[in-house]
Amino acid sequence: MSDRTKTRLLTALKTSGPQTAADLAKGQSVTAVAARQHLDSLQQEGVVEFRDVKSGVGRPKRIWRLTSAGHQQFPDNHSRLILSLLDGLRSQHGEAGVEALITHREREMQVAYTQAVSDQPDLEAKLQALAELRSSEGYMAEVLPVEGEASSFLLIENHCSICAAASACQGFCRSEMRLFQDVLGDGVELQRTEHLLSGNHRCVYKVRQKNLAAA
Repeated sequence: MSDRTKTRLLTALKTSGPQTAADLAKGQSVTAVAARQHLDSLQQEGVVEFRDVKSGVGRPKRIWRLTSAGHQQFPDNHSRLILSLLDGLRSQHGEAGVEALITHREREMQVAYTQAVSDQPDLEAKLQALAELRSSEGYMAEVLPVEGEASSFLLIENHCSICAAASACQGFCRSEMRLFQDVLGDGVELQRTEHLLSGNHRCVYKVRQKNLAAA
């Protein structure tokens, strides 16, 4: 059984969320039977699971999704080391020490992020530059327009490369929200509409131009 196909199926579940075997098969150019065989194998490995959902008359749909072990197949920037360092910092300096670390990280990132977006001509270009930078850091980021809304976009992060640290201290999540707002400027409205740590399969930020939104 092809490891490459397994990897593609895991990536599809990571980026697009829970799906049926038939939907996964369409996206990967394999038969539904082949997709089910791969998924059964991945289930035995403990990286995917399913739930049966009733949808009208007939057999329920079998929806596949990643398990926590499946999410861990994607890089998390040395999670054990990060958690150990956070625990040590918290024991020595309390929550104030952790917040100081987060603030320091935010300031360093702000310099790099500002350089990446400052010369871009419009909001979409700024977001594309930001997504490229975030992807280089392991966040599997992409930008999509919001249908029916002028100059409104979704910044989608299909993976959190600091998930272990963010789970231990959600100050990291608040810090990144502040960072995005500071880098994109006061002229945009930023709202997080999906959050990995709240049970969603990714983080999504809706970004729109304030002046156009108010017009």
